[in-house]
Amino acid sequence: MYVLLTGLERLLAAYEPNPALIMDGRYDILTANRGVQALLGDLPKFLLEPPMNAIRITLHPEGLAPRIRNLSEWRAHLLERIDRQVTLRPSSELKELFNEVSAYPAPGSDGDGQAHASLGAEHYPLALPLQIQAGETILSLISTVTTFNTPMDVTVSELAVETFLPADPETAQALQVAMKGAPVV
Repeated sequence: MYVLLTGLERLLAAYEPNPALIMDGRYDILTANRGVQALLGDLPKFLLEPPMNAIRITLHPEGLAPRIRNLSEWRAHLLERIDRQVTLRPSSELKELFNEVSAYPAPGSDGDGQAHASLGAEHYPLALPLQIQAGETILSLISTVTTFNTPMDVTVSELAVETFLPADPETAQALQVAMKGAPVV
């Protein structure tokens, strides 16, 4: 397992400046590259304490959720992903996570007027980008998840590498600038 994680950490570094992370089957972040760490810089400490959970960090009202410009769609995407996983391979831990994060306030549900405009399938017909505010810039990132199809170890079968690639030239440039030391957040 150590050899695999070492190789995967090299993979994450090669993805820089693009955000990339490795999660276990409960969406707990095992390791992440500097691209992810730059997005998480200003979050409350309680969300960043181990085990850091990618879904909780993303959807929690004190996490990334207030900065996600297309939160309604992104939230639905993540909840569908967990629900599908629980259906295919029942897990009480994942069901608890689903119940927790689905109870977080949904965009527009609290009357705060924060329902964010987003671009739907007519603009991005192939994949839903994560549109997240980073300072004065809105980053538009396409997510890919890689899993191991033929693992010889059950713990490896639960690993997932999630990468976020720029969906537009402005995002690519902003991530390049961030890697040179300028804050993204």
